[in-house]
Order: sequence, then structure tokens, then C-alpha cells
Amino acid sequence: GFTPRRVRDHEADIRRITDHIIDRVCERGECDFVWDIAAPLPLILIGEMLGFPPESYDDLLRWSDDMIKGTTSTDLAALERAHEAADEFAEFQLRIVADRRANPSDDLISTLVHAEVDGDRLDDRSLIEEGRLLLIGGDETTRHVITGGMHALIKNPGEREQLAAAYANGDAAAVERAMEEMLRWVTPIKNMNRTTTRDVEVRGVRIPQGAQVLLMFESANRDEDVFEDPYRFDVDRDPNDHLAFGFGAHFCLGNALARIELRVMFERLFARLPDIQLATDRPLRKRNSNFITGFEEMPVTFTPTAALASR
Repeated sequence: GFTPRRVRDHEADIRRITDHIIDRVCERGECDFVWDIAAPLPLILIGEMLGFPPESYDDLLRWSDDMIKGTTSTDLAALERAHEAADEFAEFQLRIVADRRANPSDDLISTLVHAEVDGDRLDDRSLIEEGRLLLIGGDETTRHVITGGMHALIKNPGEREQLAAAYANGDAAAVERAMEEMLRWVTPIKNMNRTTTRDVEVRGVRIPQGAQVLLMFESANRDEDVFEDPYRFDVDRDPNDHLAFGFGAHFCLGNALARIELRVMFERLFARLPDIQLATDRPLRKRNSNFITGFEEMPVTFTPTAALASR
């Protein structure tokens, strides 16, 4: 369901959803970029692909947000909300699973429910965990790259003008380079734990078999040995061998979907809200997590325009 070919089949839907999202705010001249623009697109797309009903999307966004906030919080109320969100999502997911067992369709939940390898199928617990992983992975990460990418463009007007020209001139290669730089710059997944399968030496340090190793993706994406001037946001950076999607056997399943969401979202923003600016000079609040981080708020202003639906 996440192959580049299958994802390209969704491009018209992605553009339609993006325009609908912009329609809801374009006449106001102001909004919170995170919650009004960046968050809805990946949530709606992953919800549609999984086969969740549209009336569940508000709950899905809340559950995803609360579960991630609970991963590192020491606040008792936040931890309780995370547990409640996990329980509510599991109950919801089991209802969907039961329906797809009886009434299979072409969504991802049906694929997971009916998948079989050597006679083995996923049990209910595994289906809940897979659904939760796809929900959070599809929602949280892309939201933060959209927001962080827009923030970087606002703070670097020369790069913003360069990307606007690439869209205007139909320069697909330049647009692609800019999207890859946003992924490197934001790196929404900060770390992942792995276990070594054999003794290995890295830069003179011996790591024994069975050791726990924490991979710091953001550090890798600022490596001076790989990236020239790594702390500069450069929409024309090439090559750009970033590790925002991981690598090897653990390369992100949804990388093609994330890339097309970014490309279409910024295409429509440049076309419809080209003068977005920050509405505050104070530091923006960020998610307090050591795993997935990004802006929790980003108030912006822009010149009001008519919604496409009313034209």
C-alpha cells in the first residue's frame, strides 16, 4: 500500500484534501499553522488508507497526540491521557478489525487482517500495534516536517524565493531537492534503539555483540563529514544523503507518501497563501519529547483569499 506507484495514485486526492484544508482558513488571514494546516493532511491521508471512517479523524488526531506526549512525560495527567488514548484506540481498532474480517475491502486494515505467511496471521494484539504504529508514524512525522519546513522558509527568505521560483517554473528536480532538505533539517524522528548482532568497531570504539546502541538521526544529519555547512538550510543542497527515513532494513515504509505530501502541500501553499509570515516574535512552543519533536504551535498571518469552493 505504500509503494511509490500506489502512492502516486493518491496524488489527486492529496491535492483535493490540501485545498480543502486551505479553504477552511484562507479567508481568515490568520491561523495556527500546526493545527489548521500541517496536522490535518497526514492524519486524513493515513486515516483514509487504513480505512478508518472520516467521523473518527478528530479522535485519531487526539489519540495520536496524547500517546506521543505520554512517551517521555513525567506529568501524571499526561500519562493518564496517554493510557486512556491507547485503550480507546485499541477498542476502536478492534471494531474495525472485526468488520474487515467479515467485510474485507481494499484498505490497509483489510490487508493486514487477511495477510498470511506460511499459514500464520496477525493476532488482534499485533493488529492493534501495527495500526497504532502506522497512525502515529503517518501523522506525527509528516506534520512536523511540514511545519518545520515552513518555519525554515520564513526564516530564510532567499531560500523561500528560490523554491517559489522552482514551483513557478515547473522545475521538479529543484522542488525535490528542497523537500529533501526539509526532511534533513527537521529530522522528526530523533533516535532509534538497536541491538548489535556482532562485535563491531566504529571510529576506534569497540561495541560488543548484544550491546544497546542509540542511533541519533539528527546528529547524523548534521555530520560535517557528510554535509557541507550542515547548520545552513539550503534548498538546493545536492547531494543530500540524509537519514531522516532511517536506512537499510529499517528504512521508513511511508517515505514515498511523506514526500508527495510535502511536495503537494507546499505547491498549494505557494499558489494560494504565498505570503505566510509568523504572527509572533516570541519563541514557539515545541513538543517535549526525546523521540518525535516539532513545533506545537505556529501562529501565522497571510493575505486573505477566497476559498476555492466559493469561486
